[in-house]
Amino acid sequence: MANLSKYSFGATSAVTTSLAIIAGLGSTINPKISIVSTLLVLAIADNISDSLGIHVFQESQCKSPKDMKKVYTLTNFFARLSITLCFIFIILIFPIQNAIITAAILGLLIIAAMSYLIAKNQNTSPYKAILEHVGVAVVLMVISRFLVELITATVV
Repeated sequence: MANLSKYSFGATSAVTTSLAIIAGLGSTINPKISIVSTLLVLAIADNISDSLGIHVFQESQCKSPKDMKKVYTLTNFFARLSITLCFIFIILIFPIQNAIITAAILGLLIIAAMSYLIAKNQNTSPYKAILEHVGVAVVLMVISRFLVELITATVV
């Protein structure tokens, strides 16, 4: 379970942010270009920003050995990068509507699997954890889609 904790923040962040972007930008004029370019920026800039934030936070805690701080920083970076690149691959190879559905299923399955493993490790209800975490991701996707449609209707 200690290995899961190294990846859980980065993986969850990558999934929820990527799904929000995919759902939100899926209705734009050229969704593939919009989604892929935004995910690439996310994979680099936001990922480095998050990883640096985790690193600085851990340094401020002064609890973890120096090597562990590096491990958490690097595992966060690579978890986010690999998941975001998977979503980019899905967007590029499938027609956009199929890609959105495939990405949503994959992302929600990742969140559900992580929620299940964490809950089982903590002897709590995995179904409650899955429902809570998947529910937040779905609400975020709906809000993102609504905001892009609202902006498009207002600006265009």
